[in-house]
Amino acid sequence: MENTEHGEHRFFGRRKGKKLKESRVVLLDSFLPKIRLKPFEKDEVRAADALFPFKPEQVWLEIGFGGGEHLAEQARRHPDIGFIGAEVFLNGVTSLLVHLTGMERRGDVDPDTVRLQDGRADNVRVYDDDVRDLFPHFPDGSFDRIYVLFPDPWPKKRHRDRRFIGPKNIPVLARLLKKGGELRVASDDMTYIRWALQHLTECADFEWTAEEADDWRKPPADWVNTRYEQKALAKGKKPVYLIFKRL
Repeated sequence: MENTEHGEHRFFGRRKGKKLKESRVVLLDSFLPKIRLKPFEKDEVRAADALFPFKPEQVWLEIGFGGGEHLAEQARRHPDIGFIGAEVFLNGVTSLLVHLTGMERRGDVDPDTVRLQDGRADNVRVYDDDVRDLFPHFPDGSFDRIYVLFPDPWPKKRHRDRRFIGPKNIPVLARLLKKGGELRVASDDMTYIRWALQHLTECADFEWTAEEADDWRKPPADWVNTRYEQKALAKGKKPVYLIFKRL
């Protein structure tokens, strides 16, 4: 497990897995720069909806998008919404690029032909580093929805402070969400779910929307399965889906 210092934050986790195929290296070199978030100046504050070549109706943030299945499909379904995805794991970033371009599936590794898949809007921006670096640069109420899907549960008690949903980040998420906006959290780890419920229900800025058991046992109607979720289901685990509303 890699421990690295970045800015004011200490990051725990892997940044790269197995060696990338040449086609994915091409996507990193030729396509990622087109949708990567440009660096922010030290004290710069930038409106989230100004990061796209059009004025999106809403902006949604996905923190730790994994293989990008959820982010890419939501972006395809909602071309009028702007999506910002953050992921430190390089292999996951390349997976998202495959979903957005479809190029690798056609065996096309020519950098001159890499582009968004036909019919897709240019509505995804990627930050391939620690999402916490972005937080100070967005004004209050920047996002209509924030996703934290199947994050590293850090199951050991001594590591619980590393869990993303916790006392350090919840106030920031509340600041970044618009009033009435949604924070969606999903996990197959019950220790993480209990931890998240405890801290989110203690926060006066959030209200749990569940009214009956099926509201957290079953995914929302607009759900998109993720790779990690499918692995959990294959092992017989039962994910929990939490939706909290920003008051």
